Amino acid sequence: MSVEDERPPEPVTVGVPRESAEGERRVALVPKVVEKLRRTGVEVVVEPGAGSGALIPDEEYTAAGAGLGDPWTCDVVVKVAPPSPEEIGKLRSGAVLVGFLAPLTSPETVDGLRDAGVTGFAMESVPRISRAQSMDALSSQANVAGYKAVLLAADHSTRFFPMLTTAAGTVKPATALVLGAGVAGLQALATAKRLGARTTGYDVRPEVADQVRSLGATWLDLGIDAAGEGGYARQLTEDERAEQLRRLEEAITGFDVVITTALVPGRKAPRLVTARAVQGMRPGSVVVDLAGETGGNCELAEPGRIVVRHDVTVAAPLNLPAAMPEHASELYARNIAALLEPMLDEHGRFAPDWSDEVLAKSCVTREES
Repeated sequence: MSVEDERPPEPVTVGVPRESAEGERRVALVPKVVEKLRRTGVEVVVEPGAGSGALIPDEEYTAAGAGLGDPWTCDVVVKVAPPSPEEIGKLRSGAVLVGFLAPLTSPETVDGLRDAGVTGFAMESVPRISRAQSMDALSSQANVAGYKAVLLAADHSTRFFPMLTTAAGTVKPATALVLGAGVAGLQALATAKRLGARTTGYDVRPEVADQVRSLGATWLDLGIDAAGEGGYARQLTEDERAEQLRRLEEAITGFDVVITTALVPGRKAPRLVTARAVQGMRPGSVVVDLAGETGGNCELAEPGRIVVRHDVTVAAPLNLPAAMPEHASELYARNIAALLEPMLDEHGRFAPDWSDEVLAKSCVTREES
């Protein structure tokens, strides 16, 4: 055996490409996280301009110890949006890709990675267990979306959110209903409350009622229990759906703002706000539908557009976290670093323990050695 054969493998290189998806302003790593990775011996290569959408100049990356160059030749490539077929073609066989991969809704992406001999880790597939909370990118980005959704609603509302007492009299606060009490919904409730609205939360999982109330909101009880696995809601039966829509129609008409956040992984978003419910809202009211990318919770929502129907503004923004790219990128980069950590040994070499539940469940394609 030669001396070269005895030389230990070099630490991995991690590549950060510039996102190519339309409207995507986030970046997978920020300089602070690059510094952290560099301390483990990992080399980081950033594509020039990768951080421009998040207002991070190349100089900040180089100051953090990253090199500028072609990220697609690295051992590990980290992204935000799922890769395009062209981007998959840039990855070398045996490489590792970490990012949002949409394994349930975009099987062609997973197939493309498998055919290319790439090991893929999907941020959506990180199990929702206590040990993996620091890696939970769905939650970190949902926090951003829930916060921004309320600001969007306030911008389009014709009414004040807080109660105002003026020389001309008192203006009562706006009323806001949030449908879905996951991370995005809870953040929306908290933000609307901070702005002074009277808030109400609804979810088909009764066990989250205490979380809603802890934020100073009222719990809307429709008498339906659809708690599912992994903290998600199960799909309702036809009878449950019909009863839910009937009761929601009655409730929605009494609110100035409705924000919908209900999602079922791998399925079309459940319909919660009917056209008749929108028609029954007061003119000047607002609906913000955060489920537009999977069909929308509101019957009148048009994904990616803001429309006015029956004198009610209906907004269905896509990729709302990209509208706040600085903090969204910072949070996402921490999630990426937390997931990378158990993949590497103490010398920064790729050595995943496949018995680790987090790595095993988040890995959607695996290049066997």
